[in-house]
Parts: sequence; structure tokens; C-alpha cells
Amino acid sequence: MKPDMSGDDLENYKGMTVEEILAAQTPEPEAEPKETEGVEDAHPEAEEVSGVKDNHTSDNESSQDTDEPDASEDDEADGDDNADEGMSIIEHLTELRKRIIRSIIAIIICSCITYNFDEIIMQFLMAPAGKLYFMHPGEAFFSYAKVVLFSGFLLATPVVFYQAWRFFVPAFTRRERMVLGIMVPSSVVLFYIGLAFSFFMVVPLGIKFFMGMGSDDLAPLFSVEQYLDFIMTFLIPFGLAFELPLIIILLAQLGIVTSAQLKKYFRYVFLISFVIGAILTPPDIISQITLAIPLTALYGFSYLVVRYLLRK
Repeated sequence: MKPDMSGDDLENYKGMTVEEILAAQTPEPEAEPKETEGVEDAHPEAEEVSGVKDNHTSDNESSQDTDEPDASEDDEADGDDNADEGMSIIEHLTELRKRIIRSIIAIIICSCITYNFDEIIMQFLMAPAGKLYFMHPGEAFFSYAKVVLFSGFLLATPVVFYQAWRFFVPAFTRRERMVLGIMVPSSVVLFYIGLAFSFFMVVPLGIKFFMGMGSDDLAPLFSVEQYLDFIMTFLIPFGLAFELPLIIILLAQLGIVTSAQLKKYFRYVFLISFVIGAILTPPDIISQITLAIPLTALYGFSYLVVRYLLRK
């Protein structure tokens, strides 16, 4: 191949060989195709990156969509826990009236049931005292009515306790509601145990003590109305007193009291038990003792449960 040279180029290529002149005249290869190929090769990677980004975006959106129900559930739970905060005084009173009305309706229905067994209930209550008397014409009628209503209340106790629990539920958290839901049936059972303990153990002892105060010139003559009042003043306080372990265990489970605090205030509870016995029972020392001693024993039992079972 002979190089193509003009007169001006001879001076520029003077002293160079033919191969060097041919190399100098050969044009350099264009780099644009390589760059475009590199760009074209880079596009799939960009597309892959964009695809990954799209996948991440869709995954985030789906995760947000799946998280939204949980957030809504949490909001609903918070709304349930804080439902009581938004209630006004009028709404509280309305709720209280509704619970009281339902409790009264339950007592009336149960009283209608116990009315069919008034003779059996009267004989059962009269068993510790024997024969009773009525001092004025309407005393027997009102005594039967009192027995029917009282036994109807005892029969409706689960409904009454449930309505009281439902009234206080909005003031507690979800965890506290679960604890209270377990405690309500236990409170009914303990109330009935207190009634049974009072009627079968305390009442016979009290009647025997009072009848022993008589003599040949002073014979006992029990009025049916006064006797029933005496029985009722024994039953209700003992039924409520047997709720003490449940209350203490509930407070310990919620972290309000500990076994150390229960032990510290034991001496004060012993004194307060006699004060409560003097307030809730008939005005005699025997009645006060028969209520104060079980109260103290129940407090000690609650202390053992909190310390050794609950480990509080």
C-alpha cells in the first residue's frame, strides 16, 4: 500500500519509514459504539434496580396495609380503655340508673319465685329459735313479705354483683377487666359461704347465749319480726366479710398491696375488725366477737395466699 501524500506532507513525514507513515494516516477507530454498547448493557441493570425498587415499594405498601388493621385494633383497644374518660357525669348517672333498675327487676323476679316457697323458707329460718309469735295483726303478713324479698335478693345476688361489675368496668384497663371477670363468680361463691357460716354456726350460738340469759321468772318470747331482723343483721355482714380475701387478693394481683404491707398492718386490722363488728352486728359483745374473729382469720388467710401463692 502506497501512502497518499502531497508536497506539504513530505516535509511532515521526512525521516519516517513507510510503516510509520501508513500508521499515522490510518484513522483511529470510533469509541462511540463501545460507549453505546456500555450504555445499552447498563440499561438492563438499571431496569433490574428499578424493578427491585418497585418490589420494595410494593412490599412496603403491602406491609403498611397489613399493619393498618393492627393499628386500628390498638386504637380500638385504647378507645375501650379510655371509654370512661369521655363519659360525662350525666352519662355516669344514666349508666348507674340502668344497672340499678336491672338489679331491682332481677330481685323482683326472684322474689316471685321464692313466694311459692315462703312456708318452706320461713320454717328453715325459724329452725334455730323454734316457735315464734306475732304481737300485732299485720306482723305475720309483713314478716312473710320481708322473708320473700330477702330470699329473692339472695337468689338474685349473682345478677346484682354482675351489674355492679359492669358499672365499674369502663374505669379499668383490659388486664384489670380480665382479673375482675374471674373475681366476680368467686365473690358470689364467697358471699354464699359467708351466709352459710353465719346461719349454721354463728346464729345458733347467739340464740343459745341469749336464751341462757332467762330464768324461771324471765321466759324468752321471740317476736317473728324481731327474730327476722336479728337473723338478717347476722347474715348480710358475714356474707360481705367473706369477700375480704377476694378484695385483698385482687389488690395484690394489681400490684397495689404486698405481703409486707399486709403483715405490717395486721395489728390495726385486728382492732378495726372489732369496730366493724360493733357497727354491723347487734349491740352485744358476742355478736361483735363472732364477726371480728372470722374477719381477722380471713385477713391472715389472705396474707398467706399473697405471700406464698402469688409471691407478692
